[in-house]
Amino acid sequence: MKLLLALAAFTLAAQQWKPLFNGKNLDGWQVVGDGHWHVLADGTLVAEPASGGNNPFGAWPVALTEKQFKDWRQTQSWLYTVAEYGEFDLHVEYRGPLNGNSGVTIRDSTRGKYAIGPAPDFEKTPAHWGYEIQIAVGSKGKYPSGSLYLFASAELGHEKVGDWNTLDIESRNDIIRVKLNGHPVASHAGDPKRPKTGPIGLQLHDRFSGMTFRNIRIREMKQ
Repeated sequence: MKLLLALAAFTLAAQQWKPLFNGKNLDGWQVVGDGHWHVLADGTLVAEPASGGNNPFGAWPVALTEKQFKDWRQTQSWLYTVAEYGEFDLHVEYRGPLNGNSGVTIRDSTRGKYAIGPAPDFEKTPAHWGYEIQIAVGSKGKYPSGSLYLFASAELGHEKVGDWNTLDIESRNDIIRVKLNGHPVASHAGDPKRPKTGPIGLQLHDRFSGMTFRNIRIREMKQ
């Protein structure tokens, strides 16, 4: 009887979804980098580059080296949960323009600190510390939307360009699974050397990108 009660309690706890984003403001979240994150009246979370998508250096060739321009262009911004999570189910809805680039990161203990600033280190971005679930609107490349970037390519054919899409991410100690619009598209056991816990983050990929999110909720696996 005690075992049955314990199992019932675990099942109940695992079924309780809670909002991770309140649809009003950024309470419970931390902005990293100089991206502009704000909430519209309808509850949509908007990520925009601080530059407004403009190149402040004028017409090419600019008075910068190629590396300096790339460093400026590619510096990222992230929105991280203040809290950290271990095993959970995460639901995120996103919409962006064709070729829009973003992502959802989990278990990133660095909180994006190497991906920002005047000289970002592209070998130490969050995808190299934790895991990034790719958002690449309309891409048919190696890591389309729903991929576990650097680990598992997503199955194509399930993303809706120009409309809202759902990502459902199942994070467990021994497996990460991703569904895109209800379809299983990628899974991987991950790297045993990487963290099992960490914050959840949303990516603003570069100075010319933008993305919108809504209905972000989480269901933790707690005993």
